[in-house]
Amino acid sequence: MKFISYLLSNSPSYGIFTDKGIIDLKSQLGENYPDLKSLIGCAKGMEKAKMLSHSAATTDMRYITFLPVIPNPNKILCAGMNYADKRKEFDALDQAVTLFVRFPDTQVGHNTPILKPTETQEFDYEGELAIIVGKPCFRISAQDALQYVAGYSCYMDGSVRDWQHTWFTAGKNWPKTGALGPYLTTIDEIDDFDSLTIKTYLNHQMVQSDVLGNMVHKVPEIIAYISTFTQLSPGDVILTGSPGGVGKKRTPPLFMQAGDVIEVEIEKIGHLINTVIAE
Repeated sequence: MKFISYLLSNSPSYGIFTDKGIIDLKSQLGENYPDLKSLIGCAKGMEKAKMLSHSAATTDMRYITFLPVIPNPNKILCAGMNYADKRKEFDALDQAVTLFVRFPDTQVGHNTPILKPTETQEFDYEGELAIIVGKPCFRISAQDALQYVAGYSCYMDGSVRDWQHTWFTAGKNWPKTGALGPYLTTIDEIDDFDSLTIKTYLNHQMVQSDVLGNMVHKVPEIIAYISTFTQLSPGDVILTGSPGGVGKKRTPPLFMQAGDVIEVEIEKIGHLINTVIAE
């Protein structure tokens, strides 16, 4: 299944994405599941959603505004420097998982403008795979980690490079500089994970390309590592790093400007598109 969160007539809702439209779930599942985060954290709710997935679409895609697929995660934890080419670009030597945080209010949804902050001349793109946690977990093993994953999505982790001083936090947390979506593709739909391509396009020109199997730290390892020191909850988002080819390390550098279109496409998982506007 592919779940999305959205606004319809300025009212937040969520549902199942289909080729014929959206099967709205909020109206059918009742008050026990007010948002997608509450649904994916409940096995009984997910069973109800699966049964409803064969229903007729109730909402026309033309009339919605996409929200981040999880609009209200408790945590967004980000693994950086996680592809070999990216590590070479930045001369990354640390063998441990490189982590930083992004705040939930810094992200937007698919087809929603991303803001280029006034203070930056180095607004960079980073296309990434996002993991959506489906069950509470703490101190789990890598062997068991995928049991706690609800699914995957695409992320555009916009980086304000000239504010990444001695650490990443300031450069990653400007309002509306990240995008999550367009939907959550459930883990059961993915059976060939390592071979899936991840690509980023700036103004329709490919600027990043790799396969998910080339991640230095694999998805189960990242989840296990993070769960060692913090308890993860349904709806938490884990970013897994971007491939090489970022604008900062190009000659000449290539940064996002107002009017640019940035796309992150991950095979079988989604195609996230956003336009950059000036703050």
